[in-house]
Amino acid sequence: MDSLTDVISFGVAPGFIMYFWTLNEVGKFGWMFVLIYTVCCALRLARFNLTVVEENETWKINFFEGVPSPAAAGLVLLPLILNLSNIIKLENYALLSSITIILTSILMVSKLPTYSLKRIVIQRQATIFLLLGIGIYVSLLIFYTFKTLFFTGIIYILLIPISFAHYRYLNKKTFISVKEEDTEDIL
Repeated sequence: MDSLTDVISFGVAPGFIMYFWTLNEVGKFGWMFVLIYTVCCALRLARFNLTVVEENETWKINFFEGVPSPAAAGLVLLPLILNLSNIIKLENYALLSSITIILTSILMVSKLPTYSLKRIVIQRQATIFLLLGIGIYVSLLIFYTFKTLFFTGIIYILLIPISFAHYRYLNKKTFISVKEEDTEDIL
């Protein structure tokens, strides 16, 4: 049931919002883009439900495989948020929205590792700074809602290559330690 509601909330709803806002200008292709996005969202959630992490790779819990559906919903809505933020005014939001929805669909079903913020451990000394940061972020959301949401989306996009590099580093480190354990057992 949870995945079904996620498909509706993060797949169908953002797709319809984008279609009725601007994708209807590209005709049948707009429906096709929305359908592709919704199917990719369902596939992403199905893979998430079937993913199993091996015992010797518990560090992989800190990563998703592909962009998670809530983040994808935010990314799909970025052109609308950009329009509402009044940072930049563009002539053709239909083209930008079409490109965004297709790229986000691909990112959802890709195997690209992205950070999962579920299991972050914050040291006791850093909690005051975390609470201060959350307070500042909420204040920015209240006073500069769409600008803050737009820059949050941009920061998330910029974190994707960083999470990929971090994943590869941890994977290589685990591979090296497993090889060292195998060579030690010979004697």
